[in-house]
Formats: sequence, C-alpha cells, structure tokens
Amino acid sequence: MIGLKILDRYILKNFLGTFFFTVLIFTLISVFIDFSEKVEKIITEPITMREVLLIYYPGFIVFIAKILWPLYTLIAVIFFTSRLAVNSEILSVFNAGVSFQRLMRPYLIGAGVLMMLHLAGAHFFVPWSSKLRLEVEQTYFDKNSDKGRTQNVHMFTAPDEKIFVQNFRKADSTARNFRLERFDTSGLAFLLQADQAKYIGGPPHRWQLKNFVVRTFDGDREELFMGRGMEVDTTINLHPSDFVDHQGQQSMMTTPELMRYIEQQKDRGAGNTRKYESELHTRTAEAFTILILTLIGLAVAARKVRGGIGVHLAVGIGLGGLYVVVSRFAIVFATGETLPVLLGIWLPNLLFGGVAWYMIGKAQK
Repeated sequence: MIGLKILDRYILKNFLGTFFFTVLIFTLISVFIDFSEKVEKIITEPITMREVLLIYYPGFIVFIAKILWPLYTLIAVIFFTSRLAVNSEILSVFNAGVSFQRLMRPYLIGAGVLMMLHLAGAHFFVPWSSKLRLEVEQTYFDKNSDKGRTQNVHMFTAPDEKIFVQNFRKADSTARNFRLERFDTSGLAFLLQADQAKYIGGPPHRWQLKNFVVRTFDGDREELFMGRGMEVDTTINLHPSDFVDHQGQQSMMTTPELMRYIEQQKDRGAGNTRKYESELHTRTAEAFTILILTLIGLAVAARKVRGGIGVHLAVGIGLGGLYVVVSRFAIVFATGETLPVLLGIWLPNLLFGGVAWYMIGKAQK
C-alpha cells in the first residue's frame, strides 16, 4: 500500500506541476499577443497603467485560463504521461502488478481538483473579473461593443404587456414615440401612447410621460383620456439597461445573477434568453470536459510508441482542436434554435465521453 501511495503522490505532483507550467507558458503567449494588438490604443487612449496592469490584464488572464483550462489539462496529461511512457516508467508500473484502472486513480484525483477549481471560478470569480475587464474594454478598446437596439424596439415587460419605442436615446434615457399595450383574455385591454417617456429613477422604475393618450377597452366599450400638453409620472417594468446588450454581457454575471436574470426575462415573457442559458450550462459542462480530456490524454500517452512525446502531443492536440471546433458549433446551435440549449451545450461532452470510454477500453494494459 505504501508503494501505491507513493505512486499517487508522484503522478499527482507531475500532473499538477506540468499543468500549472502549461498555464504559465500559454498565459504569457496570450498576453503578448493581446498586448501587441492593443498597444496602439493603450498609447492613444486616456487609459491609466492601473487600469491596464491591475484591472484589464488580470481579468484577461483569468478569462483565457477559464476558456483553455480543459485544453491545458489535456496537454499537461499527455506531456508528462508520455515522458513516463518513453522512460518505461508506465511499463514498470504495470509489471509491478498495478492495473490500468488503479493507475487512473491519481489522474482522476488531479482532474477532480482542477474541475472543482474551474467550477468555482466559472460560476463566481471569473464573471466578477470579466465585469471589470469588459468595463475597461468597452471604454477604451471596443467602444462599439453595445449591440442593443435603439430604433423600432418591441419588448415584453410582462407576459401580457409589451412596449414599442420608435427611438431610444441612451445619453439621457429618453424614449420617443412610446407605446404600451396590455392584453387580457379578450384581447387588447389597455393602450398608452406618449410622444416622450423619460426614465427618472427607481425601483420601482418610474417614467415621466409627455403628451400622452390613454385608451381602455372593455368589450365594445372604450374610454379615452387625452393628456396633450401634460406630464405624468408612472411606473413601468422597464429599465434603460434593457436597451443595452454588450457583447459578452452574459459572462459578466455570476451564476446567481444569471439565474435571476433568466427567470426575470421569462416572467416578462421575453424570448431572448438562449445565450444566457447557454452561458449558464457551459460553465458546468466545461468543468466536466476536464475529466473527459484527462482520460483521453492518459489513454493516448500511456502507450510507448515510436516517435515518443511528439506523436502523443500531435494526437492529443489534434483531439483537443477537434473538441474546440465541435464545442463552438454546439454553442452556436444552442444559442440559435437548431438544438435545445441543454443538449447543444452537453453534446460535445457526450461525444467525447464516448471517445474517452472507447480509448480507455483499448488502452495499453
């Protein structure tokens, strides 16, 4: 038993040490590439060194690490396991009577540690750092990242209530040609039209209406109130942020915030929650990818072959690249309406989980 415990510690030390060395190398490369792309704006924009060194790049490093964490794991497993195989250490372990299933134990422990770190980071820490990073990026590097609509906007504010805004000015949170419709079982029950609606605070969200007309319907009866030349304050389940949609906005929310936002949008009857649901499920699915790619890396690298580490790395990186391609397509399909969100996000893990199962079954024993 003592020998087996030493083996576990030896493999875990190599696994985690190689993993964090891989993270360091690829992080330096990523930062260098990103800096070379943004150096001109860093020089020309009024951005401070504090924002660059203490806000943007720490957030960027965390963001890149979160995305590539599973691939870092695959590369680390293949690199150090291949070295063990080339030095005949794996063969010696088998000759000592250790089964392949027993050899998998320290790999699974190491993958479990990395998976837990990824889960905690993806659900809580990474969104917080991404919010700080994206605020800097949207201010200085990508000022056109806001993809929210301001012209001819239709939006649900409740399952039975929708608004239309012909033009929304974000500078002062003012809507022009505002229209609110409320429905009941018999059809349109309430109609509010205003030349201008200006946000004046909340919660609850209060709007000031100018030059408004109110119509209420009860069967064939209609009541009309003309507020021409008048102003009135009213509460509407609408906030100026509803007109803002930055690229990557979903990545700025922690998981509790994301779940509340999705629930809020569904309560309002909005149908634009798929990218937020995709982000929510991706955070968990990516963590389980670490376990799958660890098993694939072990199965690839445990066999001693001609060409050694180079062949193992080529095969592993090829499989890792294939996983990235499949996962990107799956996210696109899940964000659209081609596949259900849950199936689309977990499909790469289902496919590569099957690959891992097959490769472990065929691995050198």
